[in-house]
Amino acid sequence: MKVKIQSKEKMNAEIAKLYIDMVKEKPNCVLGFATGSSPLGVYAKIIEAYQNGEVSFKDVTSFNLDEYVGLDETNDQSYRYFMNHNLFDHIDINKENTHVPSGIGDYEEKAKEYDKLIEEKGGIDLQILGIGSDGHIAFNEPNTPFDSLTHVAELASSTIQDNARFFSSIDEVPTKAVTMGLASIMKAKKIVLIATGLNKADAVKALLEGLVTIKWPCSILRNHPDVTVYVDHDAFSKVK
Repeated sequence: MKVKIQSKEKMNAEIAKLYIDMVKEKPNCVLGFATGSSPLGVYAKIIEAYQNGEVSFKDVTSFNLDEYVGLDETNDQSYRYFMNHNLFDHIDINKENTHVPSGIGDYEEKAKEYDKLIEEKGGIDLQILGIGSDGHIAFNEPNTPFDSLTHVAELASSTIQDNARFFSSIDEVPTKAVTMGLASIMKAKKIVLIATGLNKADAVKALLEGLVTIKWPCSILRNHPDVTVYVDHDAFSKVK
C-alpha cells in the first residue's frame, strides 16, 4: 500500500491523470466511480481534460459503488443523478455503458446481478474510493463480512449523520443503500482512496496501522496488491 500526503488540489490532479492515462492506454477500460464530496475535484479535472480534447471516453464502461434505496435518477440526491450532473453529462461516455446500482423496484434481485455484470465486462481496472469516519468504504459499515458481494446495507447512524448535510433534514436521509460488497471492491485491479480532514483521521489510522478487522471495513484494503491512499495532513495527523 502506497501513501501520498498531498494538498487536495495535487491529489485531484494526480488521480485524474491516472484515470486519463488508463483510458488512453486502454480505450475500452472499465472504470469504477464513487460519489460524495471526495472525488468531485477529480471529476472536474477529468471533464477539463475531455473538453481540452486530451481524451475520449466513448468506449469506456463504468460502475459505481452504491445507490440509496428509494431514490430514482430524477432525485437530486440519488447517486445516478450525482454522476450525471458531476461527470457523465460533461464527457462523451455512452450513458448505456454507465452502471449505478438500482435503489428502486426489485433492487435486491438487481443487486445480485451487479457483480456478474462487472465480471462480464472484464472487471474494474481502476476504482476510486472515499472513506467514512467509521472506516466504511462504499456503504460497507463496520462488521460487514469481508466476503460480501453487492447487497442491501442498513446505514449506520454515524453515516446517516455524515450524509445529512446533503439533505434538508436528517429525517430525509435514506436508511438503506445498495452497495458493492468488500469482496466486490477487492476485485478491482487498482484502487485509489481519498481521505481529507480531521474527521477522517481515526479511519486513516485504522487503515494504515490497525489490525485487519471487520470493525474497520477499510482495513481489508491492506490485503490488496495495488492500493494508493491519498491523504492531506489533517487526515494523516494520527498516524505515528
